[in-house]
Amino acid sequence: MSLLVTIDTNPDFAPKNALPAPERLISGNPSFKTWAQDASKGEKVLTGVWEATPGETHSIKGTTFEFCHILSGLIEIEEKGGETRRYRAGDSFVMKPGFVGVWRTIETVRKIYVCHYD
Repeated sequence: MSLLVTIDTNPDFAPKNALPAPERLISGNPSFKTWAQDASKGEKVLTGVWEATPGETHSIKGTTFEFCHILSGLIEIEEKGGETRRYRAGDSFVMKPGFVGVWRTIETVRKIYVCHYD
């Protein structure tokens, strides 16, 4: 088993399809696709590619740390009690444990994610 993992940004295997939990949906009809590509540390660190269609949802990280690198699309993230930031292709950001806010997918977005779960 190699300790070097390449993330395929255009995977050729079927994604896991999902919809937002009803209590997280704010507006629109977003759908999600996840191409999980690596799990480490007993499933506590997950890496892959995620895609979302336009819509608006509550984002609540709890104890999760998430790094994101936007491959395509356009989003806005509004942190509760804070500012609204826009991210597009080439941008990277981190949502730290305790983050609460609103995720707005303006144009279908595809990102690489690395999540660490406690």
